[in-house]
Amino acid sequence: MEETGFDMPLRPDEPAWKSKPVAQRRREFALGVASVAVLGAATVGALVAGSGPSTTALAANAIESAPTPSTTAAFEFKLTGIDEESIDVNGEPERADGGCTIGALSLRLGATGEGVECLQDALRVEGHFNGTIDGNFEDATLRAAMDFQTTQDLFVDGVVGRETALALAIWPDEESLVTRTPPPASGAKDLWGVELSPVASAGDDAPPLPDNSGSGRRVVYDRAGQRVWAVRDDGVIIRSWLVSGSTYSNELPGSHEVYSRSDMSTAWNGKAWLPQMIRWLKTERGAIGFHAIPLHVEDNSPYQGSDELGTRLSGGCQRQHNLDAAFMWEFATLGTPVIVT
Repeated sequence: MEETGFDMPLRPDEPAWKSKPVAQRRREFALGVASVAVLGAATVGALVAGSGPSTTALAANAIESAPTPSTTAAFEFKLTGIDEESIDVNGEPERADGGCTIGALSLRLGATGEGVECLQDALRVEGHFNGTIDGNFEDATLRAAMDFQTTQDLFVDGVVGRETALALAIWPDEESLVTRTPPPASGAKDLWGVELSPVASAGDDAPPLPDNSGSGRRVVYDRAGQRVWAVRDDGVIIRSWLVSGSTYSNELPGSHEVYSRSDMSTAWNGKAWLPQMIRWLKTERGAIGFHAIPLHVEDNSPYQGSDELGTRLSGGCQRQHNLDAAFMWEFATLGTPVIVT
């Protein structure tokens, strides 16, 4: 039975973990039962197997298969994981109103610095923290974060990521973090000779790779920048493009690899086609991967436009322009490393 994609939330306004009572969620965390990688999005029940129309018929903007290199060079890969809480977002993150932010993709027990001070002050304002604002994420800050998550009916794990930081109004202005490039000239191509999408670039025109993003032939996905790079074995960037990633904190950082592919898949709820699905993260709740813009099953209309790429809109997967999805389908074969920063 084919794995369904984890793109659509359970309901537009409610992640699946909210189906558990707050007390139960808190108890699970206290007992150490809750998974470190809990997904703040849809619960996937029975996997939905189904056949849909072909990718060619649905993806009107898709191109012919990208040319495959004549040889596949061996790659060197040394990255074993990434310490998520230590990854600063690009540049100096700012809120739209100029206030402080957590300054990282997430903060958790053991974190230090100005971002923690910002968190402690925000928790103090909300009436949950009465300790010293010292920039050290220790037990008192953890308890305060969990208390705040409980009152807001958020997932109670003490990790301050996007959802908790948004509720505290200390999350950076997301648009300021997105790595955008000028639209390429009409008909411009990448280093494989494949047409570029309006949100893609290649070679020297591509943004530099994020720090600590591995080596060798690989795919790199930067969550803060909402951007993907396809890299040759010699480190040259073949192509780079914007995506629409997850609204939640379920895209786990670190090293992964492509483990499954489907020319056409379905969302867990059966309401969306997911063309050219490339899965890199298998979870208890479903599969997360790269795919083309999802299409409504009822009328084959797209869920979003190209101008929305770079905005977090999915429940877990990374949505791509159809031209970029067609390239990725040829590049990201089974076993291809996927580095998530």
